[in-house]
Amino acid sequence: MLSSSATPTQKSLASQPAHAVNSPVAVSRPSLDRDGGLQPPNTSANGARTTPSAVSSFAPRGASLAPSQPPGSFSSELRSQTIQPRAGSRADVYARDKLDEDDESIAESTLNALKDSLSRELKIKEGSENMLEALNAKKAKQTKEQRQRVEAELMASNAKIKELKRKISDAQRSKAVPSTPTRPRNEGLLRSDGLRSPPSASRSGAGSDLDEPTESPTFALAEILQALEVEGMTPEYYVERSNSLVDLFKRHPTLKYDLVWSVFGDRMQDMLLSNSREVVAAGYRMLRYSISDMASLKKIRSLNTDFMVVVSLAKDRKADVEREQALKFVRAFLDVKDGVREVSRAVVRTIAAVAEQVEDRLRPICIETLAEILLRDPALLVASGGLVPLSEALAEGTYKSPESLSSAFLYLLDAPQTRKYLRAGYELEVLFTAFTDALFSYEGVIKQNSKAIASALKSWSGLMTLSMYNFRAIGSLISSLMLPNPTIRDTVVDLLYSLLRIKPPAWATSYLAGRRLTTYGRVTTLKSSTSSKEETVYEDDGAEQNFVEHYTALLLAIFVKAGMMPNLLRVAQDTDDPTLKRKTTLLIGETLKLASRILPPSWSSELQLLPELFAAASQFKDEAHFNATGIVYQISSVSRTLYRSSPSGYAAGYLPSSSMLENMSHVEETPKSNVIVNTDDATFRQLLIDSGVLGHSNPSKWNWDVVLKIIEGPLMNGKRVEEAIKASKFAKRLVGFYRPFKFKFSEIKSTRNTQKYVRVGCALMHTLLQTAEGTKYLADNKLLRQIAECLAQCDPTSGLTAQYPMFSKDRLTDTLCGGYFPMIGVLSSDPKGLQMLERWRIFNMMYHIVDFKQRPDLIKLLLANLDYSLPGHPRVLLSKALTAGTKDMRIHATNVLRKYATRQRVTPTGQIISDSKWAIQLLVTQLYDPEVEVCATAVKILEKACNSKALLEYIVECRPALDHLGEIGAPLLLRFLSTSIGYHYLDGLDYISNEMDDWFLGRNDTYVSLIEASLARSFIDTHEDQPHRLSIYEDDLDTDQDSHVPPHFYRELSRTKEGCKLLEDKGHFEEFASTIREYGMQSEDPELITKVKGCLWAVGNVGSMELGAPFLESTDVVEHIVKIAESHDVMSLRGTAFFVLGLISRSTHGLEILSEHGWESNTTPLGISLGLCVPSDLSKLFSCKPWRHEIPAAIRLLDTQKTILEPPPAEIVEEDETNRRILELMTELGNMVLYKKAKVELFQLRHKKAPGFRQPALFRKVMAMLECHHYRLPDRHLVIELFDKSVLRHIIYGEESSDESGSSSGDEQRTERQRSISDPADFEKIIARAQKASL
Repeated sequence: MLSSSATPTQKSLASQPAHAVNSPVAVSRPSLDRDGGLQPPNTSANGARTTPSAVSSFAPRGASLAPSQPPGSFSSELRSQTIQPRAGSRADVYARDKLDEDDESIAESTLNALKDSLSRELKIKEGSENMLEALNAKKAKQTKEQRQRVEAELMASNAKIKELKRKISDAQRSKAVPSTPTRPRNEGLLRSDGLRSPPSASRSGAGSDLDEPTESPTFALAEILQALEVEGMTPEYYVERSNSLVDLFKRHPTLKYDLVWSVFGDRMQDMLLSNSREVVAAGYRMLRYSISDMASLKKIRSLNTDFMVVVSLAKDRKADVEREQALKFVRAFLDVKDGVREVSRAVVRTIAAVAEQVEDRLRPICIETLAEILLRDPALLVASGGLVPLSEALAEGTYKSPESLSSAFLYLLDAPQTRKYLRAGYELEVLFTAFTDALFSYEGVIKQNSKAIASALKSWSGLMTLSMYNFRAIGSLISSLMLPNPTIRDTVVDLLYSLLRIKPPAWATSYLAGRRLTTYGRVTTLKSSTSSKEETVYEDDGAEQNFVEHYTALLLAIFVKAGMMPNLLRVAQDTDDPTLKRKTTLLIGETLKLASRILPPSWSSELQLLPELFAAASQFKDEAHFNATGIVYQISSVSRTLYRSSPSGYAAGYLPSSSMLENMSHVEETPKSNVIVNTDDATFRQLLIDSGVLGHSNPSKWNWDVVLKIIEGPLMNGKRVEEAIKASKFAKRLVGFYRPFKFKFSEIKSTRNTQKYVRVGCALMHTLLQTAEGTKYLADNKLLRQIAECLAQCDPTSGLTAQYPMFSKDRLTDTLCGGYFPMIGVLSSDPKGLQMLERWRIFNMMYHIVDFKQRPDLIKLLLANLDYSLPGHPRVLLSKALTAGTKDMRIHATNVLRKYATRQRVTPTGQIISDSKWAIQLLVTQLYDPEVEVCATAVKILEKACNSKALLEYIVECRPALDHLGEIGAPLLLRFLSTSIGYHYLDGLDYISNEMDDWFLGRNDTYVSLIEASLARSFIDTHEDQPHRLSIYEDDLDTDQDSHVPPHFYRELSRTKEGCKLLEDKGHFEEFASTIREYGMQSEDPELITKVKGCLWAVGNVGSMELGAPFLESTDVVEHIVKIAESHDVMSLRGTAFFVLGLISRSTHGLEILSEHGWESNTTPLGISLGLCVPSDLSKLFSCKPWRHEIPAAIRLLDTQKTILEPPPAEIVEEDETNRRILELMTELGNMVLYKKAKVELFQLRHKKAPGFRQPALFRKVMAMLECHHYRLPDRHLVIELFDKSVLRHIIYGEESSDESGSSSGDEQRTERQRSISDPADFEKIIARAQKASL
């Protein structure tokens, strides 16, 4: 999203790639986050070289070389390199000046010699650049050495140029006597007069040292402003002083409030009128850093900066450094509260003109600036013609982040007050052009537009708008599947996968690659894709409402109505791409499965029949019959496989929630059928031979799949273990491979492929513990002894040290040494393994390591991998880390308890066995931790454990005190309300009545923003589990991203009879219902809308409980909520009502009431509603009618948003014939027929030196036309260049003189103040012209 809250120097805009795939235009963009000093012209910071793309628009020649950093670069190292030590007093300066009078001729000759050397080096540089350009056109290999020589020559030349310029600058500075006024400046410069020391000529020059810690900032500011008043210096001089001033503002942010604008503004006007682009850029930068509040913006605009910004932005690409700083200056207005009221429409029109130029380097930033203005003040943008470039950028795909632009439109479409500035059915629908226009099918544009469409369809304003005109836009997207364009088809299919949140199954990759489905869906294959853990979390029925699935159900209903299934079937039958055919077939199967689960029977029953496909398959005389029959078989095969791969116990029509699906996927299934425990001798010997362990001592030649098969199969038999130990070298070599000091396993680099060794090692430990023979062998082997020795190297009390410990931090990260800890974890899960660990004093060493806290990485590794199922040392170690560790260690240890606190076993008979009480006790202890983060982590885990009624009652029995946690403990206390035990416990604490009053009076409204933020996070595409990321920890235990809905007080209160009785006595529900009844359809007051939303959520949460549903029957509130959902003007309020109806439909009474109003929901086979209700008639919900568009001419702007208050008259009124003709030609420039003729005539008038081009009054009229009408950027540049430069000076200084004679002399008759900043080269030209005239 747009970074509207960033500071000017931190404003980070979305990155744009320099080249787009198959895009018609590739636009590079500048960096706006460079900060520091403005680079003086033709100098580089420390000789640094920059990338070609960053310099391409600054150097007309040799752009690929980038020998120096471009003007406008910002770096904190660009402090003035020519600052000399502080000069002496005024008397010293006077004496030195007298002594230097005799040396004036010598200094003059030296200066001339330096200038000659500089011109020679510039020619050398130019020749080198030309040579490099010629070499770049040839093959790189052929000209490599020659290019290197030329580049070296160029670098040397640049260094010499830099040195010569520094010497010339020094010579000029020593030659020029600073002509600063000697009158006291402090009475008009700053308000803090007492801190100002007497003026000194020496302090106004380059020699002022501004970094002295004893010097006051006000004194430094005065010194810099005096230095900026020096006339006739080089541009570098002014740029360096401006950098110093900006640094001063950064170090002392409050200094900008002490500015006296009459003096500071005068200096800024001088700089903005300079002939040097770098000096103008520095002026904009200083003004930007002087902005503090609205008052400062008004003062800045009183300097007539609007005219300067318009002129600067209209310049050509050579002035990009100035244009960039001017744009930054405008963007700084938006960072001030209500600063957009001080942004002129003339400036916005100019920015819009830049945004229309596809090849302009500043175009992306201008587009983002327009989008930001659109959010803050849509009337200003629309009245200034800024909407057109935004729409074109979306339609043409030239802007590489369309989702950020579309989000600005979505924000405006939400409410009727802002919606009127956009056109119905146009602004967002242009995104679909890339899919529906066969001639405009660039792959890059299609891909990026699909992201914007996805983000639009995941918002209520986008979904409602795109569903207008009978789902025209969505229908066009679905129908684009008919176009024989593989890119469009593939993108639309991927978009449907994304929007319907379909996660491809584990076998999808192999299936799409062309493999058969016959091997998938078996228990043996599917078993590997599910967890083999015996224990799982079991959530009680009545799980929380899944709003994401509810929204997905609505989207699926819209796609079905828009004809998704027939089009997908057509793609599956027509396409020649086998991968696309299989992907489409899989999507059809997944969609049918999804529809049967989340859509009501009236929607999904007909969908499952696939009438179009079977109609084609039954036409036996048609050749297409064979293709259709094949598709039928493929869909049937996919559907069967999907059904098999779904968790057991759930039919396709019953899946309460995704969280329950996720948890139940771990329920223990039948034993692995691929494990062959009992094998005959011949088979066992063959397996040993196939493993390669007996034939090779090199582990890389072993077949590790066979090794794992042996370990998990035959070695589970004690006889086979004994045979492997005594009759062969299998066990010896395999266990020896894992011994640390053999440096085999411990030296292998840790990668994804090498993780199999860790898995085999853990399986080996588990298998050996299953038999007496294996246990004895493991106890006697050196493996555990050596692991203990490695741990002892990290134990400060053991006395064992090593130069390179086996468990050092680098080894744990880079090698498989971290794999020993999962093996220790396997041992800790078995009583015999615990005995072995105790025998080798491994737990003792762990205690010491935790005590000394020197190795937090090692401690985390230990805690993450130990098994705490059995009481014993691991639990003691964990409790020690929970209480005695560092803050990070305590947080990590608390997260370790997550899976144990919520763990319950489901036996084959269906009985739920819980052994989480020890973990609950430890978590309750953590609630009293001195660190709030630890307490918050414990609260989140306990809150999740409260999903189980048994665990909730046990937590209440522990009687945790949560008063000291405040808001952090509130969610847990709310969960206590859901049982009678918890209710009475909280009632005894006097919590319920206080909390109820608190929610009724204010927290209900606060909950609105809380749940909307939670929903926004849920709708954003979460990153999938990164399969390529390795971690030495078992998993990321710190899962802080909670996807569940924030608990609502009234929902928890309605779970018990006591709570419902209290709710009835208080009469809160009736209050909520009356608020919805009276103010539900109001759309003007934002606070009232929030109030209504809060009441809607309260009513929905009460109505979702069976005990709370009778409240719905006692009032007619459901009817009003349905009315809000179907006809309210505010889109987001419609969405809230839709979700609330889903909550109401979870209860039986609520579902019955909704069915009377034409809404229905899917249910389980037992008749329990899933809460995913959708209307039977979608047109009722999507009933948004076109609105009246506000045309730009009818918009009335504030006077502060106008540069010239009076618009130009419709009929040109001008006494002077030439001036009238100029204004007529300006009008004709907007006429495409007369454009060329008008342009030629304007040039002719300029050539004839028409007097009007030197008159400020005419310039103002032309600027008024530019402000009120649309002109392209080249035309703006053309018109402004026609006028004499002196005119702009008159305008800026507010001198409205139209005396032609006074302004005709141009540069020769400028005032002293106007000439205070200019290039010395201009003086030489003026003198030369004067000499010629005298001759």
